[in-house]
Formats: sequence, structure tokens, C-alpha cells
Amino acid sequence: MFSSNPFAEVSAFLSPSVMQTYVVVMIILVAVGTLYDVLHKKSARYFRENMRKAKSRATQTVGGGEMVSIAIHTLVVDVLTSGEFCTVRRRIAHLLTMYGFIAYVITTAIMVFSYPTPVTPTPAILPQLWHIGALMVCVGGYWFWFFIRVDVAAEGSSPFRIMRADLFIVSLLATATFALIWSYLQATGNSWANVFFWSHILATTVLFGSVPWSKFAHMFFKPAAAFEKRVSEANGSRSNLPPPADKPETFGSARQLPRHY
Repeated sequence: MFSSNPFAEVSAFLSPSVMQTYVVVMIILVAVGTLYDVLHKKSARYFRENMRKAKSRATQTVGGGEMVSIAIHTLVVDVLTSGEFCTVRRRIAHLLTMYGFIAYVITTAIMVFSYPTPVTPTPAILPQLWHIGALMVCVGGYWFWFFIRVDVAAEGSSPFRIMRADLFIVSLLATATFALIWSYLQATGNSWANVFFWSHILATTVLFGSVPWSKFAHMFFKPAAAFEKRVSEANGSRSNLPPPADKPETFGSARQLPRHY
């Protein structure tokens, strides 16, 4: 299972060109969906105007070298290591999901376009990374879904309650889960493999086709928001917020995680 390219086996009943076209269509859906999301929510306009207002309220000038340093710091801390999360559990779950998804998507594209049939043997590292990526998505995603998200951990809501805001994480978990089940059944010669293959395709279509209505596009907005926040702190505008207290007042005992209050 871990050493075989599942997409190469699909060529027995589905032309490689069909799978390649499907991947291209998914890429287009993400691009168009993100563009629509930007225009509909006016995100680019918001960030542009907010940066202009922050510049007018600035108490000190941020030079070009400092801007580059802030950009690098944002990339390393906020993007690559998810430093904005205040708890270790949520940060680890997010990193598992993020890097798992990246590995899964990249290896999918490589295997579909470069090794679409058994005639061209797939390097073992590619299916291994594909399976590991899907497993990372499942571990991080299900950990977040059942134990970390606020409405379950703090508010006592059922983990099986699904809302429109959950469209991204639900379709992502369905995509990775169906992919692993399909790969396992296909490797063992189980007749149910095709059922889970088409389930995987359906979940993937929902994941990439629902960008305007899900939180998919937030992965592109968060770096911009993090960069804007760091710039506002550097130039003294602080997003029009008061500076932090030197000795913040502490009430009661040390903070504890809220549990079903």
C-alpha cells in the first residue's frame, strides 16, 4: 500500500488524461474561487485601506530593510510554524494538517502527471509521502475536530454537529480519509475500492470547488493579516489599539482551559 502509486492502478478503467484534466480543473477552481472570495468580501481593498490608515497614524517610519525583516519574520513565525496559535496542541494539530495537505497535494500532482500508469514505475518515495501526508491530515484534523475546537472543548457541543463554517475541514478530512481507505482496498484487491475512489473524487471536488463558501481561502489571507499586524506594531499605529500595559493586572488564579462551562 505505502509503496504503490494508487493513481497508476486507476488507469485500468480511467484514462490518465481524464485524471490530469481533473487536477487542472481543481487548480482552476481554487484560483477562480479565491479571486471571487477576494472580490466578494473586498479583502484586498480592506488590507489596502487598512495599511493606508495605519501609515497615517504611524508614530515612526519603517524602512525598506525593516519591512523585509518583518516579511521574513512573518513567513517563518506566522506561516511556516503557525506561531499565532496560543496553545501547543492547536499549533501542532494545525502544522500536521497543513504540511500533510501540502505533501498530499504535491505528490498527487506529480504521480498523476509524471507516473500515470504502471508502465512508468513510480519512485517509492512519492506514494510514501502521499500516504504520510494523508495520515498527517487525518491525525491533525481529527484531533482538532474532536478535542480542540472551541465549540466542543469549551462549550460542550457535540463533535458531530456540522455547520456551514465546517465545510472546509469536513471536506478535507473526507478527502484524506477516503484516499487512505481507497488505497488500502485497492492494494488488497477488495471490490469496494472503486466505491471509495469515487467517494474520494466527490470529497475532493467539494473541497476545491467550494472555496467561495468555505474557509479554504483563509490560508491566503492569514499571511497578509499577520504581516499587516507586525507592520502596525513596528510603526507605532498598533491597529488603533492602546499599547499593552507594563504590568497587566491578574485576576484570580492562573488561567485554565475552559471545559463545558
